[in-house]
Amino acid sequence: MKKRQGFTLVEMSIVIVIVGLLLGMVLKGKEMITNAKIQNIENSFNSLAQAVSIYQERYHALPGDDQWADLKFGDNEDISITNGNGDGVIEGHFDSESKNDEARLVWSHLRYANLVLRVNADNQQEQPANPYFGIIGISSNSLDNGAQGKNMPLFVGLTQIPGHIAIILESHSDDLIANKGRIRSNQNDYDEDNRTSQVKHKLYFSL
Repeated sequence: MKKRQGFTLVEMSIVIVIVGLLLGMVLKGKEMITNAKIQNIENSFNSLAQAVSIYQERYHALPGDDQWADLKFGDNEDISITNGNGDGVIEGHFDSESKNDEARLVWSHLRYANLVLRVNADNQQEQPANPYFGIIGISSNSLDNGAQGKNMPLFVGLTQIPGHIAIILESHSDDLIANKGRIRSNQNDYDEDNRTSQVKHKLYFSL
């Protein structure tokens, strides 16, 4: 029996086409996942901005800073509401772990006002996650982002955002300058060292 010598040119061409199609599908799938995550972040910001605005209009106070929250939501004996100090700012780091910080109280106030989804009945202060395994927070604390905090009295903060994603988010809504504008980073700039997926940014979206 005559031994086969190898693939013919036609067979090789078919294999190359199939491999190319598979690679294209994988790359397209990754692109779709990335786009969905970016859209999720932008939708989360828009939803929170609307929730804070509605709370201010309805109760004439900032969530978390509201000094009369217990009167507004504490009509149930099973609910324990902690008030803010009513000074007009949401104090505490946006990613604070202290339950007494207004940046944590903001979540219970928004949830008791039915403006944010209740995901954990045992922890009304639980901060929502973002698609990159970080958290989402709200604060007025300019110390969160140093000099970048100037003229940003209220913001939504996100942790663990990869550098290349931070640049995409900036390009959608801002000026691609890390320390200025309505979207800012805790990194000083988006130079070559800070734009990779390995570098994680804290991003601040001005409210």
